[in-house]
Amino acid sequence: MAHFAKLGINGKVIAVHGLDNDKMLNADGVEDERVGQQELQRIHGWPAELWIQTSYNTRSNKYWNSDGTEAADQSQAFRGNYAGIGFTWDEDNEIFWPKSPYASYVKNTTTAEWDAPVAKPSSFTVQVDGVDVELAGDWDEPNLRWVGLDPNYSGDNLYTHYWNPDSSTWVAV
Repeated sequence: MAHFAKLGINGKVIAVHGLDNDKMLNADGVEDERVGQQELQRIHGWPAELWIQTSYNTRSNKYWNSDGTEAADQSQAFRGNYAGIGFTWDEDNEIFWPKSPYASYVKNTTTAEWDAPVAKPSSFTVQVDGVDVELAGDWDEPNLRWVGLDPNYSGDNLYTHYWNPDSSTWVAV
């Protein structure tokens, strides 16, 4: 089964439809996106150029097997992410983008993901009274930094630590 995103205004995905692969075959018997687009136009009346094929098994610019494992053959990765309603089609990079989680995030066209302006820490573990504690981490958009909460903390602060990218350390608040 092939899947196609139906585009609305400004490249917004407004629907995703499946199409039997045999409905995409050109005169040579080869699957052809353009044939699929024309078939969807015939069925739905929506202009062919506003149907863009998407890969059900592609996310974060990687192809995934049906069991959820990363495929050894990445040549099948297609258009960054499987399109979903509300995603946006980026024609220049040929990637379907979900909505950015925060205004400060930027597109990473290699991973087809949104990246924070400060790299995510590789570890959210800190020492508290000589004991390793795993912080519950999050992005703090107003302060443009990574923050963490010690799950054992019972005070009034929302976060107990923030990430200092210059020293690559967690700093207690």
